[in-house]
Amino acid sequence: MSHLNELNSYFETKREEHLDELKQFLRIPSVSSLSEHKEDMRTAAEWLSKSLQDVGLENVSIDETKGHPVVYADWLHAEGKPTILVYGHYDVQPVDPLNLWETEPFDPTVRDNKLYARGASDDKGQVYMHVKAIEALFKTNGTLPVNVKLCIEGEEEIGSPNLPEYVEANKEKLSADIIVISDTGMQGPGKPAVCYGLRGLAGVQIEVKGPKGDLHSGLYGGGVQNSIHALVELLASFRDQEGTIQVDGFYDNVREATAEERAAYKELDFDEEALKKELQVDELFGEKGFTHLERTWIRPTLEVNGVFGGFSGEGIKTVLPAEAGAKITCRLVPDQDPDEIVAKLKAHIEKHKPVGVNVEVTEFDKGKPFITPFDHPAIQAAGRSYEKVYQVPTSYVRGGGSIPIVAAFDEILGLPVVLMGFGLASENFHAPNEHFHLENFDQGLRVIGDYYYELAKFNSSELVK
Repeated sequence: MSHLNELNSYFETKREEHLDELKQFLRIPSVSSLSEHKEDMRTAAEWLSKSLQDVGLENVSIDETKGHPVVYADWLHAEGKPTILVYGHYDVQPVDPLNLWETEPFDPTVRDNKLYARGASDDKGQVYMHVKAIEALFKTNGTLPVNVKLCIEGEEEIGSPNLPEYVEANKEKLSADIIVISDTGMQGPGKPAVCYGLRGLAGVQIEVKGPKGDLHSGLYGGGVQNSIHALVELLASFRDQEGTIQVDGFYDNVREATAEERAAYKELDFDEEALKKELQVDELFGEKGFTHLERTWIRPTLEVNGVFGGFSGEGIKTVLPAEAGAKITCRLVPDQDPDEIVAKLKAHIEKHKPVGVNVEVTEFDKGKPFITPFDHPAIQAAGRSYEKVYQVPTSYVRGGGSIPIVAAFDEILGLPVVLMGFGLASENFHAPNEHFHLENFDQGLRVIGDYYYELAKFNSSELVK
């Protein structure tokens, strides 16, 4: 019997047991952002630690950080075989607004072969798949085909503030040949995808300050700068009418996608008309010469996320607002550096600052972009495992979003990163009624199990980035 048939048989036999165990995990309200759930975070770490011990992993520990702990485990007896570091997180988003949930967020419920609960898709369900895949390999083969290490944190949903320091302090403990992360999605139902790149992030808040207080527009209008007008003028200077960013040097270090990558995206045959219909817009928008996928995967952005200032209540108030502001984020691509981009934004703001106001800039979230070449052996091996189970070709994609800790792993440990997720964009992660399609839970277990066998075909030197 082939290893994939053995895995199929095992997972079929254990399906209800595994699902019940996952429900136990999901019942723990491990919301990292809320202090009232501090003890729940500890409970989730302890539950996960016991699960890792139960499947046969070794050196299991709950490692303290300045915030919530990291759960670590390993098994290192596959001599001469690669070592895989599996990363995930056990923390979840808050559940508000609670009234929009059809069932209780921490009372897992199956409807239409979908498991509803906070964390079902992001990321407890996907983390747990690695745990059960390892269990299945032990049970069916008595050993693992590769060496494994697991690093499961409790602060991803609040930006992983303490994980870089933990990784830096534990380089040897976390040393491996590749990093595998299941915290992303597929292209669609029945359409597997390996994500080999993510955009980075740089965020700032702009505050425009004019006179000492709001002024009567009849007495001062036309004679004193209006802070909102100044803000609008400043914001309009960032992009031209086609969306091309006008900040000096913004595109200087952008790494262009290869011809092979762009050809692969074209083969995905993305339906832009369907997207317009879904979003209820007449036209898509973005840089000339690029498709929607290219604009959202391989090109940098500058977006105004919110504006504030003046009077917005019912009726009218005839004032010149003294202050106005905006929040801006830039999604970055390899080889853009967040600190350099923020410096260029500040220089642009100073150059284009309207008369009669002062402008203050506050820096917010930053994260570097990351990319592993999509023809890397570990990326292609993941694609083969998907194809064996799903029986369709695998797509190789970049993600438009940002997971800052991925870039930190890449930078600190210098390892190729494989993002092989099983979620779907429609699963409401971070929103009410989060759920996980159980067909992807079932098939994903088999994909992960097979992937470990695929990686066992390589030696460490063949997986060097």
